[in-house]
Amino acid sequence: MSVAERDDNAPPPLSLWLSELPYILPIILSPLRRVRPVMGVLPGAGQPVLVFPGILSSDNSTALLRRTLDQAGFHSHPSHLGFVTGITPETFAKADARLADVAASEGRKVVLLGWSLGGIYARVLAQRHPALVELVMTLGTPFSGDRRANNAWRVYEAINDHKVDASPLPDDPSVKPPVPTVALWSRNDGVIAPAAARGLPNERDADVEVPFRHFAMGSSRAAIDRIVAELGQRLKN
Repeated sequence: MSVAERDDNAPPPLSLWLSELPYILPIILSPLRRVRPVMGVLPGAGQPVLVFPGILSSDNSTALLRRTLDQAGFHSHPSHLGFVTGITPETFAKADARLADVAASEGRKVVLLGWSLGGIYARVLAQRHPALVELVMTLGTPFSGDRRANNAWRVYEAINDHKVDASPLPDDPSVKPPVPTVALWSRNDGVIAPAAARGLPNERDADVEVPFRHFAMGSSRAAIDRIVAELGQRLKN
């Protein structure tokens, strides 16, 4: 079955999952990789962007993404959540405080950018604190539909004390926050079902199909360039 013929609601096949593995090294090396020069200053320059990493990673994984955002004129901020293993009331309290701190220090609303599980943090924060949020952008985040429509739920349940569809938080990440919300998703994602990351029309304002693997969405230079360009386009007004 070709990628185009896949069931968008089903977890990606094993072959596609295995194709993700070469992208692990670029994620690990993210803090050491050089930033490519950005041509000119993009619309939205000066906009603060709070970036949330995915599961089994930390702010180190988003280092190249954040430095590229800074090069383009944004003000990027790490999440300060430490090594992320899931979503708990304790880690979400840290995320709440972090958003408040960034908004206060910048004196303006903040863009929330979340990669994979990090997008759940971003969407729920925007639900809770819309007055502090300019826009939410998710990268391969499984916020819609069946919580097991991915190849990560078994890992999630193995390292957390709750089931993937029984979050200890009362919030529903599929509910659209009352701020502009953009979902980047890919048919080449080897971890998340396309429909889960795309969402339904009432669950986000816009969806953008990209050609990247899941592990590449926040680590490959081509994906990062696309993210930066999309943010500039969304914030130009």
